Amino acid sequence: APADILIEDGVIRAVGAGLAAPEGARELDATGFLLHPGLVNAHTHGHGGLGRGQGDRWTLELLLASAPWVGGSRSLADKRLSALLCAAEMVQKGCTAAYDLYTEVPLPTREGLDAVADAYDTLGMRAVVAPMVADLTLYEAIPGLLEALPEGLRREAEKLRLRPAAETLAAMEEAAKHWRWNAADIRFAIAPTIPHHCSTEFLCGCRDLARAHGVGLHSHVGESKVQAVVGMQRYGTTLTRHMDRLGLVGPGFTVAHGIWLDDEDLRLLADRGASIAHNPVSNMKLGNGMLRLARALELGVNVGLGTDGVTSGDNGNMYEAMRAAAGLSHVQTPDPRGWVSAEQIYRAATLGSARALGFEDIGAIAPGMKADIVFLDLAVPHWIPHNGTMNQLVHAEDATAVRHVMIGGRFVFKDGRHTTLDLARLAIEAEAARARLEAANAAQKALFEALAPVVSSFCAGLAARPYHLGRYLCEAPNSGV
Repeated sequence: APADILIEDGVIRAVGAGLAAPEGARELDATGFLLHPGLVNAHTHGHGGLGRGQGDRWTLELLLASAPWVGGSRSLADKRLSALLCAAEMVQKGCTAAYDLYTEVPLPTREGLDAVADAYDTLGMRAVVAPMVADLTLYEAIPGLLEALPEGLRREAEKLRLRPAAETLAAMEEAAKHWRWNAADIRFAIAPTIPHHCSTEFLCGCRDLARAHGVGLHSHVGESKVQAVVGMQRYGTTLTRHMDRLGLVGPGFTVAHGIWLDDEDLRLLADRGASIAHNPVSNMKLGNGMLRLARALELGVNVGLGTDGVTSGDNGNMYEAMRAAAGLSHVQTPDPRGWVSAEQIYRAATLGSARALGFEDIGAIAPGMKADIVFLDLAVPHWIPHNGTMNQLVHAEDATAVRHVMIGGRFVFKDGRHTTLDLARLAIEAEAARARLEAANAAQKALFEALAPVVSSFCAGLAARPYHLGRYLCEAPNSGV
């Protein structure tokens, strides 16, 4: 309904029809626009910005194997530039806050994470920046994979070993201790990448570090069937229950993807106050299966929505994520009573994601909330005629109606242009970095191309093993709990 919004000091003070403007207030006529709260990306990877478009028909495990090639040889300037590219796209597409699981090789650094935070600050975005870390490589984490490699490739894979747990934990402690961005709503968190890529010692160290600094934990749990099968093989239980036994699951814990979680896992997350970051586009592209979104919500889990990184989800478009999440819920059952509604999808992309990030004052246009507001031009074709706001926002909007984006009462995107960034100059910098990194990482690309057939066939065989939950269309829907 038509309404006025009063904003003071970056905060919404009042919403209602016919509000009286305080003396000296600046007035903005938003006639012809639909205003919605900034979308919140519950899961992305800023390090992917310079690696966009590198892979097709990659599984998750192939994506992980490509990391030394796609993300290698980065300078400090490259790390900031990569995050800046991702942030620029998100703002332009109506997203005002993000949970960024950022990888640095060989270790997270105070300087690198500071550069990532600076990129978000340049755009004016809110963010949670979490170094994504592990102490076991893909080849160590998946039982039998290293041994399946030919001898020459095995020696090369062994050279990819990660730094000892103690070194990585110490590096994160250093970064957390000197974090200087909280006042800008850019927060620190810890992201042990995948449970079985982390030793028990390392997972417990991440837990203790998060508790000591009062920050969140975020991990890829049950993203692929390979992960689910390996979890059972290594721990005799699901990955969720394994992490819970170690004390990682709680209100500040976010499961990325969560496709291969059974009902007991979902109930556990709900009981602990944890969240799931649902990434439907990435889940489809990497062939990981379909999250039981309706079931997760039914069991009381807080669910946020994410795009994943641009090397796995290909873009930072939260409108696309909303539409894909709705569609994926529809193809899991012919009974529409089991489908997720547009309102539930919208809530996941706003308040659900905000909760996953640990923010209580974003995700809605209401008194007391931060003034993070997106202005959609209703004169574009997919809003003509304007019959159903929520349906058209979730099922029709594609970011082309975004005209202005306000964060904290300040326009960071106005009349279709960034106000804090020269995008043309950024493109020149990115193309120069791409050419330089392509040459620097040529040997790693060749190694990946040699490893890929073995990784692909071995992991496909592992994923063919029986599991008590089916999450592919070719399997019985909702089989098992």
